[in-house]
Amino acid sequence: MTSGVRVAYGQNVFGRSLVAEAEGVERWRREAAEVLRSWGASLEAVELVRLGVSELLSNVHRHVAVRRCYLRIVRIGSEVTVQVFDRSLNLPVVREEPDGESESGRGPWMLREMASGFGCERTEQRDGKIVWFRCELGDLP
Repeated sequence: MTSGVRVAYGQNVFGRSLVAEAEGVERWRREAAEVLRSWGASLEAVELVRLGVSELLSNVHRHVAVRRCYLRIVRIGSEVTVQVFDRSLNLPVVREEPDGESESGRGPWMLREMASGFGCERTEQRDGKIVWFRCELGDLP
């Protein structure tokens, strides 16, 4: 359980190094929700970030050999960006619209559709990738 909001770099940035494990996803969902609530986020933004954190960490757990990753949540003005850094160079494939029968590929598509921004890129050092999404702290459109 968390003991208050802890920020890594200041009032507008939260960051944690963690191991993406199925059992730990709920903990990081709660932590992210706590951070957003401390920033005055709407219920819609909190729920979107909880969903996104689940998706991004679950993807690291399922698809990345080295499950150590870094979760960062950054607030700039009225917008929040959630980023997960991992050691895989494989970028997620985001389909135009996932097949209803498909076992995978729906999560990144759903985040892209729900968030105001979504993306992925390799790190500057080319030793991993960052997958991110962005939303407004206030009511979502």
